[in-house]
Formats: sequence, C-alpha cells, structure tokens
Amino acid sequence: MIEMKEVTKRFQDKKKSVTALNHVSFSISKGETVGLLGENGAGKTTLLRAIATLISPDEGTIEVNGSDTVKQPGEIKKNIGVLFGGETGLYERLTARENLEYFAALYGLSKHETKVRIDELSKMFGMKDFLNRKVNGFSKGMRQKVAISRTIIHNPEIILFDEPTTGLDITSSNVFRQLVHQLKQQGKTIVFSSHIMEEVSMLCDSVAMIHKGELVYNGMLEDLYKEEQSEDLNYIFMSKLVRGNGEYAS
Repeated sequence: MIEMKEVTKRFQDKKKSVTALNHVSFSISKGETVGLLGENGAGKTTLLRAIATLISPDEGTIEVNGSDTVKQPGEIKKNIGVLFGGETGLYERLTARENLEYFAALYGLSKHETKVRIDELSKMFGMKDFLNRKVNGFSKGMRQKVAISRTIIHNPEIILFDEPTTGLDITSSNVFRQLVHQLKQQGKTIVFSSHIMEEVSMLCDSVAMIHKGELVYNGMLEDLYKEEQSEDLNYIFMSKLVRGNGEYAS
C-alpha cells in the first residue's frame, strides 16, 4: 500500500542545510492503522507531506498503491485524504456545508453523493447546528470537525492525519476515535501523528517512531510491548529516543 525506500529530505535554513528525513525506509499494509510518534521537529509532518505528494524526496522513493509520488502524483491524490495540524484548508466566507460541497466537487462527487456524504458526516460529528453557518465565526473545535469531514468527504482509501485531535474537546476527540474505528472496519489505511500515547495505543496496529529525521522503531504494537516487557508507550518512546535507532529500527 505505502512503501518508503531510503527517503531523505533536506531543507535550506538560511545558510544551513537541515535534514528532515534521513534514509527512512518502512512499509504500510492495506488496512493498517499506523501511529507516527516523534518530538516536535522530528520529521513527522515532512514524512506525511512526502506521502501526500506535497513535497518530493531528495533521495529515495515513495510508492502509494504502486504509484510513484514524484512520477504519478495525480493517481495518488485521487485516493488519499490529508489533514495537517492547524491547516484546516477551509474558506472563511463560506458555510460549513458550502466548504464540504466545494471539496466534494473537486473530487468529482455528484450532487446526490455529496448530499449523502454531508448528511453522514454531519450526523457523525454533530455538525447539524452549525452546518449552514459561515466558518469565520467557528471555534477551533468546530473548524476541526469540518476539516476532518473535508478530509474524508470523497471516501479515500488512504487517510493521513497530522495531530487530528488538536483543538477538540473530550467529546469531539472521542467522536474522532470512533471515526477511526469505523474507518478501520471499512479497511481504510490510516497514518496519523499524535502526542497522545493513549490515543495511539487505543487506535493503532503499529507505530513508527522518528527522532531527528531517523527511524528509531517501526513495528507492530503487540511486538513492541513484548520486546520491551511493558505496555507503557510513553515510557517506551522516551526509552527508544535515549537509546537511538541502532539495532532497534526495523
């Protein structure tokens, strides 16, 4: 489904070159839910952007469903949904409904399909009371609900979330977690970054830990717990960072 091989990405910061990803290799199977863990600046967002074809690797290759992210970005974009942190991608002067209709049209949904999807998502996220209001007066949590809905309006096979519960209250965060469970049951492939270890433990099949652009660990959560003889993911994560990648990367 997703195959990364020796991916390196560098950025120029004034006169200094910064390596955001350093020869990162791992694969994600169809229907797998992967938690992406790392400190701020570790390279998580860069990795997600590279998978989403928004940036190109300087070295290495990324394939999504057999399509190369550099050579065939159009094919990948049809079957992928993306939400990056605070970047909601919403239009302030439009209502929530109009925003969703706009993005549905971009993905080629018919008017009937669009109405059905908006009704489903409105019910799922409790958006009925503000669906026809303009976005510019929304709270952060309301915006995030619409942004998540915008991400999956076209029912993509692969979904990338960067800190998806940022700004959501407890109830809305729980709604998001229920959504992930539903998407998993539908066989969707999900990759999301989070600082909430409980969220990752609850939702993910596997984890990829990144530290300073390098892969520290990649594997199934169950195997990781057995290896570390602990299910305290926060402790394991910090321990991995101290030890470095070395023998632990896979």
